[in-house]
Amino acid sequence: MPALGEAPVGRGELGRRGSGLDLEDREGIHRSILAAGSRGGLACFNRSVTPRGTDWSLAALVALLVLSGVLTLFAGRPGDAWVFVVHDAGAVALLLVVGWKLRRVGRRVVRPRGWDRRTAAGLAATALVLAALGSGIAWSSGVDLVVAGFGLLNWHFVLGLLLALSVGGHLALRAKPVRRRDLVHRRQFLHAAGIAVGGLAAWRAQRPLEAWLGWRGARRRFTGSYPADSFAGNAFPATSWVADRPAPLDQGAYRLRVAGLVRTPLGLGLDALGAREELTATLDCTGGFHSTQRWRGISLGRLLDRAGVQAEGAHVRVISRTGYRWSFPLREARGMLLATRVGEEPLSHEHGAPVRLVARGRRGFQWVKWVVRIEVHAEGDPGAPASTVWSSLTRAGRGEA
Repeated sequence: MPALGEAPVGRGELGRRGSGLDLEDREGIHRSILAAGSRGGLACFNRSVTPRGTDWSLAALVALLVLSGVLTLFAGRPGDAWVFVVHDAGAVALLLVVGWKLRRVGRRVVRPRGWDRRTAAGLAATALVLAALGSGIAWSSGVDLVVAGFGLLNWHFVLGLLLALSVGGHLALRAKPVRRRDLVHRRQFLHAAGIAVGGLAAWRAQRPLEAWLGWRGARRRFTGSYPADSFAGNAFPATSWVADRPAPLDQGAYRLRVAGLVRTPLGLGLDALGAREELTATLDCTGGFHSTQRWRGISLGRLLDRAGVQAEGAHVRVISRTGYRWSFPLREARGMLLATRVGEEPLSHEHGAPVRLVARGRRGFQWVKWVVRIEVHAEGDPGAPASTVWSSLTRAGRGEA
């Protein structure tokens, strides 16, 4: 296809220059001419976006959504709200580009006799894109749907992962390199800018529109989570990352161990921990709810002071009975709470009894439950994310120990 900005060419000229164009270029030119003819002229040809440019735009937007989607799992502070803005606006942009592509290939789609393997694969990928986008839009609009035991937000994560794998596989096997003509032109820039502005405008209008319509989606927190049973003790929903389901701990025999780079290792029973300190904090679960509670227990900073952190100690690892763990910078960890009570009630087993971590500003999966050990280390813990999976496979995680 000639670079956008060159003069449009007629059929005779196409025949003379055809040997210098690949199949994609010739098909793109032919479609542009047909579209222009249907409008009574060739003016829209100069406004066309190359087929390859459209495909790479789709791939780039999927990559943006996957990256921002992963980041949303760790964004719990108001200052992290930009991550959700990027994700939401990117979703609208992807929807616009998919619509642009469907308009371009629409004639081929409505004629099943002309389908081939590429057409079938393209339709399957389009269906996956629309399912991923549709599940996210439905969730953000307030739809509460459970399918096969999983909520709509869980399905959104799964569909997004499948979409990323599909696009990644396609790029690895069939992707054509981006050419200068696919990127460098004022029309291409205006097209991209229009999509970006459209995405931001749709994101900005969504909440006011939902509030005007009286939809549940208007009550979401900036993370997209919905309110659930704040200041109601153990009544808020109980969830576990992946599938941890340990047996209840014997509270009489319970000991919390503090070890690692400390001068005085500790082993404390529940009576020694007490519930003298209180922290009001919002548990924001990546499963889609948030709940603000008054948590009572002992400050992790106070506990670390009792043990005496050695000079090289810089990170604190909080470990569950199941083997699940998470690591935090020492300075941040000092502001956290090891809770034994929520409101006026002792923690229930489902909520992490006898001790769970309260990590204000972190997402719910980092609020480690069934805490049995605190360790101080010089370095962070890159293996912690993997423990979110394998902890559910341990005997303790399955409730067999």
